[in-house]
Amino acid sequence: MHRRPMAPPPMNGPRFNEWIQSPRVRVIDENGENLGVMYTREAMAQAQEVGLDLVEVSPNADPPVAKFLDVGKYKYEAQKKANAARKTQKAQEIKEIKVRPNIDDHDYDTKMKKIVEFIGEGDKVKVTLRFRGREMAHGQIGMALLQRVQQDTAEIAKVEAYPRMEGKQMLMVLAPK
Repeated sequence: MHRRPMAPPPMNGPRFNEWIQSPRVRVIDENGENLGVMYTREAMAQAQEVGLDLVEVSPNADPPVAKFLDVGKYKYEAQKKANAARKTQKAQEIKEIKVRPNIDDHDYDTKMKKIVEFIGEGDKVKVTLRFRGREMAHGQIGMALLQRVQQDTAEIAKVEAYPRMEGKQMLMVLAPK
């Protein structure tokens, strides 16, 4: 009767013990001491003497680096670290500010305060300039207004998408520097 070799289980995490595929590994013991390069079987035996597993921590190194660790504890710590990183991560949103070509100075200042606030929070800002009726004939007024916005935010933001016409509106996207 011919026996097939045992297939590795579906892995979610680092390879450990008999699932390490490399014949030789660089071994680091439980205290962080470098024990040098040795055969994987020999390293597994030493890890089991101490009551720990041989865990591949850097599989892309040459030879791969393996440590004496408790696999369950290692996976738990890695999961906790990933969750903490995910919690502190902030998705960058795109906020939209709508303006008109003949906007008054006070209204412009109010819109600029909001743009500065959004960029300060790390969000991108999409400035939409909407034209109505005969205003379409005066695209240069809209372009001048968006260039003024660009100049007023020059030290805190960079232009990600330069002003362009899309139908009856002109768009520009600003991103934090």
